Formats: sequence, C-alpha cells, structure tokens
Amino acid sequence: MKVVFACAGTGGHINPAIAIANIIKSKEKNSKFLFIGTKDGLENKLVKNAGYEIKHIRTGKIIRSLTLKNFTAIKNTYSGIGDAKKILASFKPDLVIGTGGYICGPVMLAAKKLNIPYMLHESNAFPGVTVKLLAKNAACVMLGFEDAKERLNSKSNVVFTGTTAKFNRKDIDKLNIDECKKDLKLENVKKHIVLVTCGSQGAKRVNEVLLEMIERYLSKNKKDKLLNEKVFFILVTGDKNYDDISKKLQEIKEKLNIDLSKYIKTEKFVFDMDKMYKVSDLCVTRAGAMTITELLISSKPAILIPLPTAAENHQYYNAKVLEDIGAGKIIEQKNLNAESLYESINEMIDNLKDINVQKSRIDMIEKSEKNIYECIINVLKK
Repeated sequence: MKVVFACAGTGGHINPAIAIANIIKSKEKNSKFLFIGTKDGLENKLVKNAGYEIKHIRTGKIIRSLTLKNFTAIKNTYSGIGDAKKILASFKPDLVIGTGGYICGPVMLAAKKLNIPYMLHESNAFPGVTVKLLAKNAACVMLGFEDAKERLNSKSNVVFTGTTAKFNRKDIDKLNIDECKKDLKLENVKKHIVLVTCGSQGAKRVNEVLLEMIERYLSKNKKDKLLNEKVFFILVTGDKNYDDISKKLQEIKEKLNIDLSKYIKTEKFVFDMDKMYKVSDLCVTRAGAMTITELLISSKPAILIPLPTAAENHQYYNAKVLEDIGAGKIIEQKNLNAESLYESINEMIDNLKDINVQKSRIDMIEKSEKNIYECIINVLKK
C-alpha cells in the first residue's frame, strides 16, 4: 500500500496523520508513505521525528476578511496544485489522506485531477472550512466526533471513526513511571506534576497567567502549600514563546530571590508526550481534538482552556467531552487569571482520588484504530 498524507501547521493536523500512518504500518508492513507539507512548518520536525519522508508544496491560508493577502494565498494555492500533481504523479500512491488544514486543498484537488481516491479525517467537533469544501468528492470522511456529521452537507460518505494518537492505551500502560521520570530528567520531583501544554504553538496568555500565579503566590506567601508542597509544573511553551518565558522566569527569580527550579521546568516542545502524560497527575491544556484524544487515552484529568478564537468555538465543545464525564474542568479564557487558575489546580489536586479518570477510557478511543483501518481498506477495495 502506498499512501500520501497532507498535513501542515499545527500538531492537531499533523499528529493524526502520523497516527494513521502508524496504524497502516502496523497492519501492512511493506507499505510506503509520503507526507506533503509546507517548507517551514512544524510538520517537518514532527514527520521527520516519526521516521517518515516529507516533500513541500506552495500554498496559502485564506483569511476570513477582506485583505490583499488573500490574493497571494489564492495564487500560491493554485501553484500548490501543480506542485502536488508532480509529487503524486512521481510517487503513484494508492490513496491520499488529508487531516485538515489549508494544505489539504491543493493536494486533494491534485489527487482528484489524477483520479487518485482521497480520504479526509476531521478530528474536531466542528469541521473546518477545508474539510467542508472537500467532503463532497472524498471517498470517505472520517470523523473524530459523531456530532460533526450534522455539520457536513455530505452525509453518505461520512463515517464516525473516532480519533487516534501516536500512542495508544497499551503504550501508556506498559510505561514505567520511574523510567519515564528518569528519561525526562524529573526523577528528583516528589510532588504532583502538573503539565501545562497548549499545543504545538503554545499559548501566550496561558503561559503568562501561570507565571503570574507563581510569582503572586510565592511573593504573597513564601509558605504557600500548593506551590511548595503539592505541585511541580512542566510548562511546554511552544517555540515562539520560549525565550520570552525564560526571560520572565529569570526576572521573577531575581525579584523574589527564589530558586524557581524547585517549582517549574520549561520545555520548548515535547516529542515523548506518552512519557510526559505518564508522569503527570494533572494537565492544563487547550482543547484541540488531539489533546482531548491524548487525555482520554492516558486517562488524565485536565483543566481545559478552550482557544476563544477557534472556528465555531469548537474547542469549547471538544472540552465538554471531558467535563461531561467528570474528568475535566473548563475555564474560559475570559475568566482565566492567577486566582482562577490557582483555585482550580488546588481543587483538582486535592480531589485527584475522587476523579474517576477510568471513565475517560471511552469506547471510541479503543475502537478508533480499528475503525480507521477498516475505512481505508474499504476505500481501496472500491
């Protein structure tokens, strides 16, 4: 089996593609894969780290407002169709799979022109614009949330499969927590670990509120029980925020004359998220579909801060999946501040034993790999 994947931009688009490639690889040992992305996107780092080849095309993101930038984006998208046709004609795939994002447009249109079947996977509760536009001509549209079907005009080719991740429940269960701590250089941390991660791009507001909280409560009360006795933070900043956060932490350290390494560790990006989830007791995250899936797989309770600018407010609806089963608490960004974050973390840490995280291992996660593989095989049989 030869498969091309189109993904770019954020981990929420890239990681599902890698996960699907891993599913196929586990079933079809002799399969060949090629990823198509942008020249400078995060997909290059993630795809190469996963051991797959990636090629680039020109493309552009259409902005939902009147702007001259859209003319350049449209021009690049048309150029990208030509780029994609050359790549597909050379690789000769049996199937093309897109996992959302603007790069899917030129790649799927190129596949259509070459009579190569294409499939889409939409992880979010609210399908993106690109998926909506491409769904009609897709051989199959796989959905991460069943409710998303109501939001697509095309219905006959839509299948609820669930979303998969780069690791599964068995991978998490077989990990040894002490070995993971050692690998992540956390073996000396004896407190509850709170993982703060807001996707591949990070989140400036969440990062800033966390630092404000640490500074305020350490300054206000050097004997603060939550920070001194209960929790240790791992803050995954995202590449673009790392330097600013490091500078701010240094300022707090000098101002309070405190060794902050006792309270927080920062990372630009974490590749071994399965290990990071294993050692964490609580997560503070956005609510992208992939994040929700990973939390469900790893059975980790979370404080969820939906991205307020997400299309159709889809992250809020993603977050409700966890909140409704008692494994998550939503703080909308408009209500996010040092006090609300502190109180929520303190409350959830104190009640970890009462949070039935096993409920989060819902059927759709267990069945998603099987469902996705079956959809792919069915398309290839047609």
